[in-house]
Amino acid sequence: MTPAEQEYLETLLHLLEAGRPLTAANVSREMALSAPTVHEMVKRLEADDLIVRDERKRISFTDEGLEVARHAASRHRLVERFLTDVLGIPWYEVHGEAEKIDQAMSPAVAERMRAAIGTATTCPHGHPIAAGNRVMCGTRLAEVPVGSRITVLRFENEHDDMLRGLHDAGLRLGFAATVDRHDDGAVVLRTDEGEARVDADVAGTVAVWSSAGVPEGAPA
Repeated sequence: MTPAEQEYLETLLHLLEAGRPLTAANVSREMALSAPTVHEMVKRLEADDLIVRDERKRISFTDEGLEVARHAASRHRLVERFLTDVLGIPWYEVHGEAEKIDQAMSPAVAERMRAAIGTATTCPHGHPIAAGNRVMCGTRLAEVPVGSRITVLRFENEHDDMLRGLHDAGLRLGFAATVDRHDDGAVVLRTDEGEARVDADVAGTVAVWSSAGVPEGAPA
């Protein structure tokens, strides 16, 4: 399997875990790729019997495709956790580094990494290392009403530039704050130490626990 195929399968699994429709449009948005580029890869994955599409072009995993996707995602998340916890690489820089390592890693090395990370169950961005076993879906930060208390559970978009921007804004897993909004639609997170501003489009990529209990959205 090529690195590109693995990345597409991981993206589809990510959408499945988040309860979002498995469509080429969502893959395109998630990976920031053009529709024609995504369409070509979707056709390749379908030809390899890793996915199927119905008459409305909605995507589903085959049994083999789901197994491959879970295995790839678990290895990737394991490497991310190892890079952060053991090597000390910042959590907002490990996604790209892990992509260079996970496919070439032997089972023996993977087992050493598992031993090194101890009891950790998620990657540094909040995704379960045992892919498909999310404990809590959460709510998109963009959907949380003003005045609600939130705690950051997960960063859904793992591109390094997106993660660095969230870090620069002061966010991290476990970050707790009260939600407010700016006139331009940006989310403002207020704490006793100050505030963090998150643009509206970026807020849609942050999963949080919310005191308002708003269910996570599932955009088409």
